[in-house]
Amino acid sequence: MKHFLRMFVQVCLYFYCKCLWRCLKFVVRKLTGRCELQRICYSTKPGAARTMKIEASLKGSKSKRLQTSVSVHPDAIEKTIDDIMELKRINPDINPQLGVSLQACLLQIVGYRNLIAEVEKLRREPYDSENPQHEEMLLKLWKCLKPNSPLKARISKQWCEIGFQGDDPKTDFRGMGLLGLYNLVYFAEWDTEIAQQVLSDSLQPKYSYSFAIVGINITDLAYNLLVSGALKTHFYNVAPEAPTLTHFQQTFCYLMHEFHKFWIEEDPLDIMEFNRVREKFHKRILKQLQNPEMALCPHFAASESLINM
Repeated sequence: MKHFLRMFVQVCLYFYCKCLWRCLKFVVRKLTGRCELQRICYSTKPGAARTMKIEASLKGSKSKRLQTSVSVHPDAIEKTIDDIMELKRINPDINPQLGVSLQACLLQIVGYRNLIAEVEKLRREPYDSENPQHEEMLLKLWKCLKPNSPLKARISKQWCEIGFQGDDPKTDFRGMGLLGLYNLVYFAEWDTEIAQQVLSDSLQPKYSYSFAIVGINITDLAYNLLVSGALKTHFYNVAPEAPTLTHFQQTFCYLMHEFHKFWIEEDPLDIMEFNRVREKFHKRILKQLQNPEMALCPHFAASESLINM
């Protein structure tokens, strides 16, 4: 009975607050002559703070048209902006900048949703040793990380030298599918010097860990940050339009490099402490991303293009 009463009170409180909030918005609009979307765009600078407020406003609207505007096709964004302006009775000739601001926000919002779908597709695609493209990527990973040590055979214990668990890396990609391979290759190809240094450090007895396996694990961390929405802060601050797979891979490079430094700072006794260190690192990144001004700013090649945007 107590449980039922508690739930009843919570439901009543929810609807009371919802109605009170809508009444407050109505009063503020009458006083200022501006709708909530206008107030956000005119009072909040571009970036995560503005885009996340716009996203929350659209999702929380009582209008179905506004609610669904965050999931339209990218090609329909301009038409969607026109619909929003019409629905809110905003004259685009008097408020030209509003349309531009809303379009930038919607490009980021819709782009983030599409990025999740793209990343999820890669994660679900298993590594196939019969697929020439998959095999080519795997061999590229070796060449980038060990340019002076030719791979003697496709099935070889040499794979352990870059942190795989056995003589055939395909079995290690099961958890993250092709996404793990894509990220490792991107890191090794575009941040070769740092990737090689991280690999070299990982082979030292004092810091010993399996480079490739940790890379797949950090891919899982990046994936969960993306799907949970935690990375919105970062992407909305660094991507002026829709965040792309390249943005995600650059973020992986940053996380991989930062985790490596964090691992050394933590000075674990052995690899058995990996989960503890990973969880602590995860919490630190989450805390950083709670700041709406936060942009994960790596100081290496992969992210120079982001810093200059």
